[in-house]
Amino acid sequence: MTRMTVIADSDHDVVMSASRRARELTEPVLRAAVGRLGGALAGIGAYHFGWQSGDSFAAGKAIRPTLAVLAAEAVGGAPSDAVPAAAAAELVHNFSLIHDDIVDGDELRRGQPAVWKAYGVPAAILIGDALHSEAFGVLLGGSGPNTGAAAAERLAAAMREMAIGQVEDIRFTERPWAGEHAVRIAEYEVMAVAKTGALLGFSASAGALLAGADDAVAGCFDRLGRHLGLAFQCTDDVLGIWGDPTATGKPVFGDLREGKKTLPIIAALAAETPASSRLVALLDAGLRTDADLRLAAQLVEDAGGREFTEREAARHLTGVADCLASVPMPAEIRAGFEALGRSLIGRIR
Repeated sequence: MTRMTVIADSDHDVVMSASRRARELTEPVLRAAVGRLGGALAGIGAYHFGWQSGDSFAAGKAIRPTLAVLAAEAVGGAPSDAVPAAAAAELVHNFSLIHDDIVDGDELRRGQPAVWKAYGVPAAILIGDALHSEAFGVLLGGSGPNTGAAAAERLAAAMREMAIGQVEDIRFTERPWAGEHAVRIAEYEVMAVAKTGALLGFSASAGALLAGADDAVAGCFDRLGRHLGLAFQCTDDVLGIWGDPTATGKPVFGDLREGKKTLPIIAALAAETPASSRLVALLDAGLRTDADLRLAAQLVEDAGGREFTEREAARHLTGVADCLASVPMPAEIRAGFEALGRSLIGRIR
């Protein structure tokens, strides 16, 4: 059975150093963008980002800003060149989180009531819309006219993909677990590229573009970001069933409990093993008890769903390595990308 390794201390140090630089460059721009909203909207935005409690944004790895900064440095630019892309990506990411919480009915975000729960659904919709608008303002206002417009086109395309991916993810819940109309592995991965990979692809490609890269090089960084997005999503899917609640903040077997069609489950059902057949029957009957959930998780694992998903995460890291190999860059920047990728799948213990 394949198992992902715990992230090495050296990788952790590299990633945290890169993310710290990205946060320090990006946070003032984010605060200024939210502040421009004025009055009640600015207060709601500050609440969502955690600034009212004295926290800085994205207390974790700040993946999207970090990708933008690394990409700018990879093509010979200054870290500051990437800031409009980094801030735009973070604004869009947070706009999507606020709206996702409404769609999913999630009441908590980052350990506090979600915006819709604290301020109501109308206010949550409006602050999300405002962050969306500010993303384009930051990108176009902080870049040269030509590169800013090209980056804005990439952002618009990424956001269109995100919306398509999110709708497909919702529609998957309406489809049966097995049979002709069941969700297939290829369909799921197309959805995940759009939902998770597109914005990471924008972050890396726009960071490179604003630092002077041509379209071909920017396209390579877009592919790199998409591979990272798939590795990230595969890891999230494993954690969504088997993750430690103290680390994930979510209940064990959470995705099974919610009836989500994630990659480990889809792959297990497609395996057509005895465990797959038992799993279909169990899912069709409904997971009513903790014992049902434990059995379903075991059947997913027995049918190979977990192993398949972990292999997919590793395969997409190979895709990242292939993209890196095609672009000359300083060794320390290449090491930063590699450490970031390993850190995304090293969250599994």
